[in-house]
Amino acid sequence: MDPDEILMNAEEGMEKAADFMKHEFSAIRTGKASPALVENIDVECYGSMMKLKQCASISSPEPRMLVVDAFDPGTVQAIEKAIRESNIGINPVVAGKVIRLPIPPLNEERRRDLVKTCKNIAEETRVRIRSSRREAMDALKKAEKDGGITEDDLKAFEKDVQKFTDEYVKKVDEGFAHKDAEIMKV
Repeated sequence: MDPDEILMNAEEGMEKAADFMKHEFSAIRTGKASPALVENIDVECYGSMMKLKQCASISSPEPRMLVVDAFDPGTVQAIEKAIRESNIGINPVVAGKVIRLPIPPLNEERRRDLVKTCKNIAEETRVRIRSSRREAMDALKKAEKDGGITEDDLKAFEKDVQKFTDEYVKKVDEGFAHKDAEIMKV
């Protein structure tokens, strides 16, 4: 495999890990209403599992209120059940085919739990980044062993991989610090 391709794959893997973290963080509530809090809840509709955003529209008319408007009135009960079982700490209020989700203010204990969850997501992201690094290093060593690159080239490419790793781990740390501050802000 071409060393440049190995580097590109490593960076792509690290980028996907960082995107994963951003996506997971967006689903963690910080006290204000955001459709991302509920859009990926699995709902059993029509005999199969669907994401909430596929069977209803989600809006935030007020800072502490989400409104879920089911596309089909027959799915309202399934949507309500899925939201109740999702453990996000929100009690749905059904009004016809509309479900209101009042966002309660976060207490100190819940904030600490959310920070702990974020810390776990950040660590999982770091593990994914290190995994991409390890795969790239192994591929580079194999390329050197097979005669594709010289030992000097190997050292240079390993430095590049380490630079990407450091860069993405720093992004994870910054993202976690930002989310932590956002959650703990009263």
